[in-house]
Formats: sequence, structure tokens, C-alpha cells
Amino acid sequence: MTEVVFEPFPKMGRLTRECLITEKIDGTNAQIIITDDGRIVAGSCTRLITPDDDNYGFARWVEEHKSELLALGPGRHFGEWWGQKIQRAYGLTEKRFSLFNVSRWCASDAIPKCVNKNDPNPKKILKYQTPVPLCCSVVPELYCGLFGERIIDNMLEMLRVRGSVAAPGFMNPEGVVIFHTATGTMFKKTLENDCPKGSA
Repeated sequence: MTEVVFEPFPKMGRLTRECLITEKIDGTNAQIIITDDGRIVAGSCTRLITPDDDNYGFARWVEEHKSELLALGPGRHFGEWWGQKIQRAYGLTEKRFSLFNVSRWCASDAIPKCVNKNDPNPKKILKYQTPVPLCCSVVPELYCGLFGERIIDNMLEMLRVRGSVAAPGFMNPEGVVIFHTATGTMFKKTLENDCPKGSA
């Protein structure tokens, strides 16, 4: 007789909770791994890379900026490697690395804050962020507040009308990433080709 093991129904997260919306940059996914003993390794979306077996020069850039990047501390640091000759290129003559975790990191010259700019009575949510090394940036945070589809659509429309926040003046941004804090889930929504395949 097969033993039956009880398995509880998983807890459901509440949808009406805080979310963070950032600009989705069209480059190539990258990561920096820093070990407890101070070794630094580069990775792409699918594999570890080296200056001899690289992905758009990211491993070489990591090697060249190793002393600065060690300030990120031990762990796995995900971001977008973007700019010159990568996907949309954004009209740039150089490549850039922008970290994804806007709750942990802020740009070196930014004041760490999170304000719901669409709320007539904005509530400041304090976040304790660490400035990134000067060789890095952080993906632009567009909104922080309660999740809502209208907010997402507003952020997309803002990008459509005003262009990229990551690369001011570039008028063909890709879209947004929505991080739902209560469930720890990320979603993406793009300005083009966002409908399900086969739909009108």
C-alpha cells in the first residue's frame, strides 16, 4: 500500500501589497559572484564567463574593475550589461552595468528614498540602501507603492512619451519590471509585443 503524506495547500500572497517598478533595460543579463574569500567571478544569463570566453566583454570589465566591485560584498549580484553594440544600444558609446536590487542599492549620487509620486499624499518609505561603486549604476526606480495595473500602465505610458530614464533622450525604451514584495515575484511588461502569442 502506498503511504499517503499530507501536503498543506500553499499560502497565498495578497495582491494588494507594495510593489517596485523599475525600467526594464534591453541589454544582456549579467551577474557578479563574490565569494567569502574575496574571489570574483562573472556570469551571463546561462553560464560562468571569463575574459577568454566572454559575453559582450562583461567578464573583461569585471576583471578590470575588480578592486571597486569587491565593495559589493560576498554574494551574487544580478544586473543588466547594456549599451554600445548590445541589443538597443541606447545611443551609447560605452557599456554600463546596472544592478537590479533597488531595495539594497542606490546610485552613488542619489538620496535613498522611495516615494509614491502618484499618490496625492505621498508616504515616504524609508529604505536603508548602500551606494554602489562608481563603476556601476542601478536600474531606474519608477514607482514604489501599492500594486495596481493602472499604475503599471501609467509607468509604461510615461516611458513611451518621455523615453528611457536609464538613458535620457533615448525614445525607444523596452518596458518595466514589477517586483511584488509580498510574494517576492518579478514580472515584466514591455511596450511592444507584450500580448500572449496567438492573441489579436
